[in-house]
Amino acid sequence: MSLKPKDEHDHMAWVESKDLSPVERGYLTTLIWLDKRFRVVDYLEILENLYYKVNLQMPKSHTEQYNLDNKFWYWYPLYSLGFFSLLAYIVASVSGGLLGFYYTPGAVGATGDPSMAYEQIEFIMTQLNFGYMLRSIHRWSAQVMTAAVFLHMLRVYFTGAYKEPREVNWLIGIVLISLTMVFGYSGYLLTWDQLAFWASQIGVEMALSIPLIGEWIAQLIFGGFTPNPATLQRMYILHVFFLPFIVTALIAIHIGIVWMQGIAEPH
Repeated sequence: MSLKPKDEHDHMAWVESKDLSPVERGYLTTLIWLDKRFRVVDYLEILENLYYKVNLQMPKSHTEQYNLDNKFWYWYPLYSLGFFSLLAYIVASVSGGLLGFYYTPGAVGATGDPSMAYEQIEFIMTQLNFGYMLRSIHRWSAQVMTAAVFLHMLRVYFTGAYKEPREVNWLIGIVLISLTMVFGYSGYLLTWDQLAFWASQIGVEMALSIPLIGEWIAQLIFGGFTPNPATLQRMYILHVFFLPFIVTALIAIHIGIVWMQGIAEPH
């Protein structure tokens, strides 16, 4: 039914004239009232068109189209790994934002002794209501995202979906998986326990091993040549303020290109 009439009263009269159930009558009355004020039907039509366009972009059933019943790499669910990565990213972002209400990136000394950050993690895990669950959701969603992105890249490679004209999106995917690793590493250091301290030391040594600019990189990213309070501050800023915006923007571009090109059929 088109809800583009001359006025709301005409629609109400039409609803009253029909033999409708109370649920149907209530739904139509509410829809007409909202459409009069917020043009709801216009947006519902946009969403409907969007839904059908998305379905057109989805790959056909390759097992039926190409008779590939025994080919593992053409298994249809493997084409959902990108969406699975996005879903894990959203869960990690929401749970990480909630954890941010209780976390303080404060470090004491440079020896990995108990610090404000570590004490806040202890508080979240042992005293905060549902804190253990919240941190576990954040940690596991981050790990699931890392695994899903890696498997997604494998699927793209082994099905030849990186080839022309999709090479730009392949390069964006490489950047995204690299940033995912940085996301995981920076988050790993935020607990500032012994594992985090020595993991940061490994990062410092890796930075120092870079020819010519190694010392500059270590100073910039880690705040020195040994883990220190500035290291924790930098990891926190990187994890919470820089990476989310960069990764979200790249994911939007990545999905936009997939939208324009469609999902690649297997080569």
